[in-house]
Amino acid sequence: IRPMFQPLSLFVGLRYVRSRAQKFFVSFLTWIAAIGVGSGVAALIVVLSVMNGFENDIRDRLVALSAHARLQPLAAGADVGALAALAATFRKQAGVAGVAPFVELEAIAVNGAESQPLMLLGIDPAQEVAVSDLSGAVRAGRLQDLAQGDHIVLGVLLADRLAVGPGDSIMILVPAVDAAGVPSPRLRQFEVVGLFEVGAQESDAVFAYTNLDAARALSDGDARTAGLRLRFDEVLQAPQRAAALRGLVPAGFELRDWTQDHANYFRAIRIEKTMMGLILLLIVAIAAFNLVSMLVMVVNDKRTDIAILRTMGATATTVQKIFLTQGLVIGWAGVLLGVVTGLLVAGNVAVIAGNLERWFHFEFLDSSVYYVTQLPSEIRPAQILLVALLALALSLLAAWWPSRRAAWVAPADALRYERF
Repeated sequence: IRPMFQPLSLFVGLRYVRSRAQKFFVSFLTWIAAIGVGSGVAALIVVLSVMNGFENDIRDRLVALSAHARLQPLAAGADVGALAALAATFRKQAGVAGVAPFVELEAIAVNGAESQPLMLLGIDPAQEVAVSDLSGAVRAGRLQDLAQGDHIVLGVLLADRLAVGPGDSIMILVPAVDAAGVPSPRLRQFEVVGLFEVGAQESDAVFAYTNLDAARALSDGDARTAGLRLRFDEVLQAPQRAAALRGLVPAGFELRDWTQDHANYFRAIRIEKTMMGLILLLIVAIAAFNLVSMLVMVVNDKRTDIAILRTMGATATTVQKIFLTQGLVIGWAGVLLGVVTGLLVAGNVAVIAGNLERWFHFEFLDSSVYYVTQLPSEIRPAQILLVALLALALSLLAAWWPSRRAAWVAPADALRYERF
């Protein structure tokens, strides 16, 4: 058979897609299959984009105060005098945006009958701006007020639990034992000169900042409490940047990046995103396999056409390709519809969520419970491409068996009871 249009399978397959002579139920199933695939793809794109947004928001809040990497001695008797030389060396390296010293202590804050565990960090306010966003997070007072005296800046949640504010005094207790193993806690009174808020409970309820001299006095010379904090030019390149710097770190010191410090958070997010993606992909798969029932009905409806094509010389492979073309065109139309819809919704999810909250008088994220009150979204092209390819693969898989069944139709059996 030598058709006017080549290839024959593509021509006939597209004719079947456009044909209006199909039975209503077959046409209805065709629309349902395409819309189902599109809905599943759109839902998967929107959910993944919103989870990307939450991941970025959590990352930004966590690294706002913790810098991108930190260097600390491993032993109490390490030579902390080497930190100044290492800081000068790090500042000269490519990709390093800032370096600042710090002292870190686990302590207890006491205000009358109220007490709270905290992480006390001694910093140099002038250098801290190069490695963290603490200065911009201060809501009351100024970071520069830490430069002298026994002054302290608390997270807003920590201050609320201690019932203190700017101008109040609190006692900081650092648990310790002497050489004989007898408890000998170190105490120091501080004046609260500021409050900060970054919107993450792990920071706002745990961290407190003072100057380097006050923190060193409480550390009693323990070298393990001192260190350097580093900021890189690109937060996502922190593991690679830190790995490149480890060759400059002498023995007895450890350099850790923020992905190691917060590995549990992002591992949990990654697992949740993977499982949610698999669940939504099952929805796409179910919708794609609607193509099976639709194509089976089309094959039954077109048995006579198949038999005539076979008697005219069309091979079984050509017949199979005809129905593969029909199934793939419907599946691809659904994928295209889903990608366009998903991108539109994901790109405007905050506006859409705000309108729904206003119309139906509810909140997606209750401001009294969550720090994040708007749905964030980040569209990643690689994810969109992967979702589209998986949906197309499922459409091909769903169309294969009905098209194979069409190739098995025997012309004699199909035409035996036909009247022309």
